[in-house]
Amino acid sequence: MRILVTGGNGQLGCSLRRVAMGAADRYIFTDVAELDITNSEAVRCYVAENEVDVIVNCAAYTDVERAEEDEARAHLLNATAVGYLAEAAKECNALLIQISTDYVFMGGCCGVLTEESFPQPINAYGRTKLAGEEAIKASGCHHIILRTAWLYSEYGRNFVKTMMRLTLERDEVRVVSDQLGTPTYAVDLARAIVAIISERNFREGTYHYTNLGECSWWQFAVEIARLAGHNECSVKPCTTAEYPTKARRPMSAVLDKTKFLKTFGIEIPEWHESLKKCINELQA
Repeated sequence: MRILVTGGNGQLGCSLRRVAMGAADRYIFTDVAELDITNSEAVRCYVAENEVDVIVNCAAYTDVERAEEDEARAHLLNATAVGYLAEAAKECNALLIQISTDYVFMGGCCGVLTEESFPQPINAYGRTKLAGEEAIKASGCHHIILRTAWLYSEYGRNFVKTMMRLTLERDEVRVVSDQLGTPTYAVDLARAIVAIISERNFREGTYHYTNLGECSWWQFAVEIARLAGHNECSVKPCTTAEYPTKARRPMSAVLDKTKFLKTFGIEIPEWHESLKKCINELQA
C-alpha cells in the first residue's frame, strides 16, 4: 500500500518516519514544501498521481495560544484543509486517518471522556479541530479519527523538552496543578498507526488514543524533573487562576481508550514508562 503522511516534519510525522522504516508498505512523507494541503487542487492531484491508499494527516495548526488571535489561519489548516484531504480520499477510495484532540471537549470535574461524550470546545484550537472532524464525516470518505492529548517526543517543541530545559536552568518553576489529562508519547501513537495500517484493520470511526493513566500538568512536570535528574529545581504547583492564558483549557480531559483497545487489540503503554523512554533518548 502507498501511505501519504502530511505534516511529515512535525512531532508525529517524525515519529512515524522512525517507526515506519521497517514497514512493508511505502510511506510518502510530505510537508508544506512538497504539498500545500490548503490548496484543494494540489491535494487532489497529489493523491491521485501517487495512487495513495491511506492518508495520515499529521499536519495541523497546534499553537493553542496564537489560535485565539488567528482563528482564521487555524481553521484553514485544521478544518478547510482537512476537508480537502477528505474529498481527495473520497475520490480515490482511500482511507483518511485524522489526528484530533482532547480539546474538542470542554472537560469536566470527574470521569473519563468516551467517543460518545458531547464535544464542546472552549478555545479556538478545539473549535477548528472539531470542524475538521465534521468535514471528514460530511465528505463520506473512509476514515479513522484518532483523538489524542498532551503529545510529546524527542522532536520539535513540546512540554517535556521545555520542562527539561527550565528545571535545569532555574531553581524553581511553577506549573498548573488543577488541569488533568494524559501525556502521550508520539512514538507510541506512531506505532499504533503503523500497526493499524500493517494489519489492514480499517474499522472506521472515532477513537481515543493516549498513554494509560492520568495526571496534572504539575505531576507531569515533577516526573520529568525526577527522571531527568534535575533535583535542584523545585517544581511548585499553582492553579489555573494563578497562571492566566489567552486560551481556556479543559480542567479534566482524560480520554477513555476502551473502544480503541477492543477494536484494534494494540497494547497501550502507561505514561510513566513512555516518558522514561523519551527522556533516556533525549539524554543519550
